[in-house]
Amino acid sequence: MLKSFKALRPKPSKADDVIAPPYDVINSKEAFELAKGRPNSFLHVSKPEIDLEGVIAYNDHKVYEKGKESLEQMIKDGVLIEDSEDMLYLYEMADNDIRQLGIAAVGSVDAYEQELIKRHEFTKPDKELDRVNNISSLNAQTGPVLLTYKDNGELSTLLEAVAVRETPIYDVKAIDGITHRIYQVNQSDEQEKILSLVNSMDALYIADGHHRSAAARAVKHARQMENSNHTGQESYNYFLTVSFPESQMNILDYNRLIKNSLRLTMDEVLRKLDEHFEVTSVEDAFKPSEKNHFGMYTNHQWYSLKLRHSQTIDNPVEALDVSMLHNLILEPVFGIGDERTDPNIDFVGGSRGMEGLEFRVDSEEMDFAFSLYPTPIEALIDVANAGMIMPPKSTWFEPKLLDGLLSHRID
Repeated sequence: MLKSFKALRPKPSKADDVIAPPYDVINSKEAFELAKGRPNSFLHVSKPEIDLEGVIAYNDHKVYEKGKESLEQMIKDGVLIEDSEDMLYLYEMADNDIRQLGIAAVGSVDAYEQELIKRHEFTKPDKELDRVNNISSLNAQTGPVLLTYKDNGELSTLLEAVAVRETPIYDVKAIDGITHRIYQVNQSDEQEKILSLVNSMDALYIADGHHRSAAARAVKHARQMENSNHTGQESYNYFLTVSFPESQMNILDYNRLIKNSLRLTMDEVLRKLDEHFEVTSVEDAFKPSEKNHFGMYTNHQWYSLKLRHSQTIDNPVEALDVSMLHNLILEPVFGIGDERTDPNIDFVGGSRGMEGLEFRVDSEEMDFAFSLYPTPIEALIDVANAGMIMPPKSTWFEPKLLDGLLSHRID
């Protein structure tokens, strides 16, 4: 499932200049501001539209060409270097409240297709095509796919031993205050042991990065068709990953914003909600602390919505709070259909806080906000093991892996 690789990475003295937030958590305007005065920022590769004049679509061919030009220039200038031999890396993220220590490696596209690396989300064709074009243009994968695995005491002990012994090749702090460290696993026997323990597991699970992994598969098949001497060992057969044990995964709530397209009165909304929920107005922003409990905000007022009757649901998807919200509120009350395409719904990750929900409603951009209890990592694994698909925007993982620390060049 996983193997070592030759990482394309910053020259150690340049790491602080290079690191950047993931391309998909900031918009072009934010990227432009972050990259000001930072010619070596990886944002020039991951958000290359910031270096083009005028308003330009994210998927314009000029954007991909500019990203390729920026990456090649950073390599030429020695800002980015590539290891000369395959290596395994450890990736650590830490602050006062959280610490994650995992494995940076490349994952097998074959294992992905055989569902040994399991997915739990559908992809959007336009976003997948964007990643295909990005990888094809750069000849590199620059955004790691976040994986998780069932806890393994022997593996965790080994990773800790390496991290204690080795000096990190990078020790940098992101703009959100999270410290990111990268270690090389220099001893070949430890590399082999780590990979043996991981590859003997029943499965790995994609936590975040479904479009990147799907795009890697598409690129692999395209290059295989073009290569009459294909062996299966080429670098395009693998995609960049970082894997953490399930107990270290930190999932935040992924909340919903709704437009009242049916123009329901508040009395009508409350009457419909009363069928399934105990509805109570509350003074402060309501952030649920348990399953089957939701918050609702509208007209400067928060409400607690508690499911009247607990339900035993065997289907792991239908048992999710995001499914219950859709099935009992969003669709029957507000007429929300497919959440991936309905124009009357939007999503806000928990890192934005309840204030982010209040702002969007108070500005009259949206009419109702719903806060949810975070989806447990165990639920994600149950859904993936069942071969099922979670509703869109079910999980928001924090902290985020950085762009620019580790990339994977492909043939």
